[in-house]
Amino acid sequence: MSGGASFRAHLVDTLWVVGVFAFVCAVWEFAVKAFDLPVFVLPPVEDVVADLLSAPGLFASHALFTVGMALAGFAVAASVGLLMAFAVVSSRILDRILMTFLALLHSVPKVALAPLFVIWLGAGFEPKIAIAAMMSVLVIVVDAVAGLRSVDPEMVNLARVYRASPLAIMLKVRLPAALPHIFASWKVAISLSLIGAIVGEYVGGQRGLGYLILVSQGSFDTPRVFASVLLLSVIATALYYLIALAERMFAPWHVSRRAGGH
Repeated sequence: MSGGASFRAHLVDTLWVVGVFAFVCAVWEFAVKAFDLPVFVLPPVEDVVADLLSAPGLFASHALFTVGMALAGFAVAASVGLLMAFAVVSSRILDRILMTFLALLHSVPKVALAPLFVIWLGAGFEPKIAIAAMMSVLVIVVDAVAGLRSVDPEMVNLARVYRASPLAIMLKVRLPAALPHIFASWKVAISLSLIGAIVGEYVGGQRGLGYLILVSQGSFDTPRVFASVLLLSVIATALYYLIALAERMFAPWHVSRRAGGH
């Protein structure tokens, strides 16, 4: 994709995001005015924005902490998830063991496990990172396995004819073919990691947007709760599009074929 076409694509993406946010805010404001909703139920958009602007340092510090925990958990999930996907594709025994384990782990409510992580790992960074990673690892493994197995069998056979090792086949044949699947899983996983970080902050945190939401809820400060949620949605959208940008950079042969979307 040429530089001009890439710029136009990014501009269109940005305009769509801004347009969707504007539409949501317009519907939100209409609902408040049309149904005469009290502030503690649904505050007006201007009240939420005013609360954001009244304490930008507070929101920025809590947001940076949450993003840091989410990115750390995502990095752990992406690394471990790819290694597990390689193992699943390489061995039928590991396939049955690991996929069964992940399915069982994913079926357990994360809110129920969060207090245990605090007991096991303390109230610092570790439980939040662990919960964020646990929330997102399954989708990475499942999509990566699908991508690694989707490679043309003739390509694998050709590599074997040239006496490529199993590791070389995995890294040079299967992995490039799986990149679209991997990036698709990362787009979902980054949001799940953010949710996991929030869950960790709910259970045992003194910082982060999850902690700020919990404190504001206790004092019935609804505008601050909505301000925190709005900031979270902006962060999640930004992270999603950063991964979409990375996909355009590292898998351009896939992105350039698509008529649109991400």
